Amino acid sequence: METKLPPASTPGSPSSPGLSPVPPPDKVDGFSRRSLRRARPRRSHSSSQFRYQSNQQELIPLPLLKDVPASELHELLSRKLAQCGVMFDFLDCVADLKGKEVKRAALNELVECVGSTRGVLIEPVYPDIIRMISVNIFRTLPPSENPEFDPEEDEPNLEPSWPHLQLVYEFFLRFLESPDFQPSVAKRYVDQKFVLMLLELFDSEDPREREYLKTILHRVYGKFLGLRAYIRKQCSHIFLRFIYELEHFNGVAELLEILGSIINGFALPLKTEHKQFLVRVLIPLHSVKSLSVFHAQLAYCVVQFLEKDATLTEHVIRGLLKYWPKTCTQKEVMFLGEMEEILDVIEPSQFVKIQEPLFKQVARCVSSPHFQVAERALYFWNNEYILSLIEDNCHTVLPAVFGTLYQVSKEHWNQTIVSLIYNVLKTFMEMNGKLFDELTASYKLEKQQEQQKAQERQELWQGLEELRLRRLQGTQGAKEAPLQRLTPQVATGGGQS
Repeated sequence: METKLPPASTPGSPSSPGLSPVPPPDKVDGFSRRSLRRARPRRSHSSSQFRYQSNQQELIPLPLLKDVPASELHELLSRKLAQCGVMFDFLDCVADLKGKEVKRAALNELVECVGSTRGVLIEPVYPDIIRMISVNIFRTLPPSENPEFDPEEDEPNLEPSWPHLQLVYEFFLRFLESPDFQPSVAKRYVDQKFVLMLLELFDSEDPREREYLKTILHRVYGKFLGLRAYIRKQCSHIFLRFIYELEHFNGVAELLEILGSIINGFALPLKTEHKQFLVRVLIPLHSVKSLSVFHAQLAYCVVQFLEKDATLTEHVIRGLLKYWPKTCTQKEVMFLGEMEEILDVIEPSQFVKIQEPLFKQVARCVSSPHFQVAERALYFWNNEYILSLIEDNCHTVLPAVFGTLYQVSKEHWNQTIVSLIYNVLKTFMEMNGKLFDELTASYKLEKQQEQQKAQERQELWQGLEELRLRRLQGTQGAKEAPLQRLTPQVATGGGQS
């Protein structure tokens, strides 16, 4: 998992080679062209190039940990940890091959040792372990090669140093999961600053790294009780920056997956802090453009909150209605899917509070010309629990949707949607035939009145148009009359002269 927030002080990055010359002012095109930007040659951005140590000493293989006596084990362990803190340039595949192999073998040995050997994690080795981990994983993440990076369509930039970085993450994970791990000792080194830097790595484009980070952060949350509130707070800050400032962050899905597990473990009654996180962070997260990347994890978090505290249902549904997409049909389908998940766990007493605005929105979705939106909205009536809620509140729900269903059944272009609407109308008729007949009669009467009003309006406009034409003719006649009176006088005067 990778989360990258810009650190407070960022080391200067090396200048990028091959910068194109600035064109003269009369050649500058003021319109950005996406195709031209994508056609630029790929630059070799990598976090490893920011931390490569030149002129370093050559690494020499050390004895195997399993071959030394117990009295020398920890000293050799510290020397191997120091070796693994040496960095290499992975952009040059043939540079320092011997040193890379020595480090890789040492990392493999450390992973095996910490995972299978008891008594190796004593207090003096903790600072060496954390130092080695920090040197390897904490780095400046490279700038994105594509400023318009789309995680659904574009290929991510994979970390070139992954052959070593993966082993470091694996060692870190086994270190945290070891039976000999002592949180009371480790908390001196795994502090708030360490956690903040860990969270910044979630912005890495490499999904393999984000996956390791997700598991590691979850273990840190479980082992260090004093850091739990801080981790939740920093996650909130990351999400808020993502919503209102950056609009781009690679690790949102992984962080939400961790939070889903955390929310599941919240004690009841829920703290005010947790409720505010739902209302102020999770609900506004639905408004971002890249919702599809993490919507499944976000919906899970929301449903977990509602299963914990049903009284939050009204806040959630009204919040979703507030952020309901107006022009993106893909997001509408996602919203409808999430709404069905919420209705699956809703309490009947809470359903009563939101049924009218909710089903008015559902009716608008049914009338959508995009058949997937209409189809997804009509699938609500295939859910037995939702159908039972509708039946119990038929006198409110049916009037909210009947007019739209009846009209769309006559006008929609897609025959599948028409068939689904007929099934829904049939269900309503079987549910409450008397109410259905009343609404049918009321709808037909309303349509007749609308037609009558439309006819009266047409007649009124026609009368106004005739009046305009008569007045126009009268004005032209008034202008012609003086000319007719002047003509004989002019003729008489001419004869006398």
